[in-house]
Amino acid sequence: MNPQRLALFSAIVQAGSISKAAAGLGASKSVLSRQLAKLEDELGARLIQRSTRRLTLTEIGELVYAQAQRIDQAMANIDELTGQYQKEVSGRLRVTCPRPLGQRYLVPLLVEFAQRYPKLEVSLQVDDRMVDLIAENIDVAIRVAHLEDSTLVARRLGENPRVMVASPAYLRRAGVPQHPNDLRRHDCLIYASGARVFDTWSLEGEDGTTVLQVPHRLKINDGMALVAAACAGGGVLVIDRLLVSEELASGALVPVLPAYRLRSGQPIYAVYPARPWLAFKTATFIAFLQERLFV
Repeated sequence: MNPQRLALFSAIVQAGSISKAAAGLGASKSVLSRQLAKLEDELGARLIQRSTRRLTLTEIGELVYAQAQRIDQAMANIDELTGQYQKEVSGRLRVTCPRPLGQRYLVPLLVEFAQRYPKLEVSLQVDDRMVDLIAENIDVAIRVAHLEDSTLVARRLGENPRVMVASPAYLRRAGVPQHPNDLRRHDCLIYASGARVFDTWSLEGEDGTTVLQVPHRLKINDGMALVAAACAGGGVLVIDRLLVSEELASGALVPVLPAYRLRSGQPIYAVYPARPWLAFKTATFIAFLQERLFV
């Protein structure tokens, strides 16, 4: 049996007719018809019921088509493997990332990565939902979470410490907290999304651990909006250090209760679907993130 004839048979089924398949392949209709007939002779079975209006698979034709699709995938895999061997970062890289991390960190890095590899096209999907990588054909997801999905492969990019901050103007107006219990008399900025309201803070110091439900008048469902609210003097904020590193460096925000330790944030991972091999473009991008994300 000729494997090429199986591939042509698959193309005919996908096109819906011999003439459409011939047009797509740049071959003549008569050549495809002869190849299909030879395949049926080799198999000793009719694969397609032909009519002037439509093409219909026989029962054995459906079974053979299912196997032919595997050959199509194997051919695509071989093409990609050849590209890997040639070690050229090219094609399309599809990435998804939570909105705050994407806005603050990933977008500038993607610009730099695309400039470094001009044959690569990068597509970023900024989304706070848990994207289905396989269903949506995503190459890499950046996730801030403790991962449990065993169908995915994860590369840890780094830790994600949290920090308590406020603007100097707010602290001049409301006073500087000296102990976690002082927060009960302050305005606190809270992340809230749907029924999830993160208004319970835990701080650990030399005098033990203090857990308190902090007062608040402002709840926001976006990390960077919370940062903007803190910079505007809206109150005390607990947030991932990554999201306020620029504000801390510039003095727009300053640490609050620095002698106390906050509960660690969730680690940051690069996640991709489990496959027999990792695409060279994906491996290169993950290595780039490991090199640049926390610099």
